[in-house]
Amino acid sequence: MASTWSTGGACESWWPNGGYAPVGCGGVGEQLAPGSDLTPVPNGAFVGSRGTVKDCTCFNVGRDVDNLRKAIVGLGTNEQAIIEILTHRSNWQRQQICKEYKATCGRELIDDLKGDLSGDFKHVITALVLPPALFDAQELERAMRGPGTNESVLIEILATRSNQQIKEIKEAYRSEYKRELAKDIAAETSGDFRRALLILLEARRDENCQVVDERLFKSDAQALYKAGEKRLGTDEAKFIEVLCLRSPAQLLTTFDEYKAITNKTIEDSIKSEMSGDLKDLMLTMVNCSKSIPVYFAERIHKSVKGLGTDENTLSRIMVSRSEIDLLDILDEYLKLYGRSLYATIKDETSGDYKNTLLKLCGTGN
Repeated sequence: MASTWSTGGACESWWPNGGYAPVGCGGVGEQLAPGSDLTPVPNGAFVGSRGTVKDCTCFNVGRDVDNLRKAIVGLGTNEQAIIEILTHRSNWQRQQICKEYKATCGRELIDDLKGDLSGDFKHVITALVLPPALFDAQELERAMRGPGTNESVLIEILATRSNQQIKEIKEAYRSEYKRELAKDIAAETSGDFRRALLILLEARRDENCQVVDERLFKSDAQALYKAGEKRLGTDEAKFIEVLCLRSPAQLLTTFDEYKAITNKTIEDSIKSEMSGDLKDLMLTMVNCSKSIPVYFAERIHKSVKGLGTDENTLSRIMVSRSEIDLLDILDEYLKLYGRSLYATIKDETSGDYKNTLLKLCGTGN
């Protein structure tokens, strides 16, 4: 559903309206023809209108497969050719490349890439050739693999995906691992944090960005007040219900009413009433109801500031948002930190990994 909110607002970013125009890739200018490789396809749940990566209008799957094979085989690998092709094709087009590569070469493209590449460069390139739902599923599985759980990854993915995206992620997880995502998350988490994640996994969140229920926001604000500030202890279940099931538009109005009642922001109440992973999740739900691009800009900044860079987080956000709202994330990053994300990536990363991320940025803003 198209949003009436301004570009970059929570609703438009959360539930992509899907409209976008194909752009050229700098190659031979071929015409879009019905039934050809170049025919536009219906936009999926993981495609929005504010991505930096679009369909390539000069897409020729056979030529791309041939050039990729030449870049991989023989002595040495032509990393630049791999970067140029994969960062200038939409994910749908990359899936056509993977199918044709298997049919032509008898091998999986992702396996050949894994065999020839290494490090962070391998991680970001293989992420690009995975279907988005499968990439998210793999990131969730990796966050729960082995001793300990990376709760921040669970929060990032489940708090920012639409109902349809979550449904597709669960299907991809089931297909890839022969297990239910909900069962694995239930086994790896506990308490109210687990309850909140499982509610998000049910994909029941209200996605109506245009209608605000006045009676509901008033009753929700009162219920949140009674669940926290008005009592000794906290009724976390009420906070979870409201923050995990209401639409962003409904929540923003509720937060205003809550402040009028308590003279405190919802963020301040959450920080004083909760702790640990549940607090982080609830604050993320609040932040995402206001602006998902701002949330991701802040998360990227945390991944690159200080000593060392969290390449996994940086790669995941750059790839997963590249066809949805990365343009808005770039804009918000510049507003927040006074320098472009392009410049930050250029300073904080290196080599082929850096070149791949810079291509996903498009041009320095």
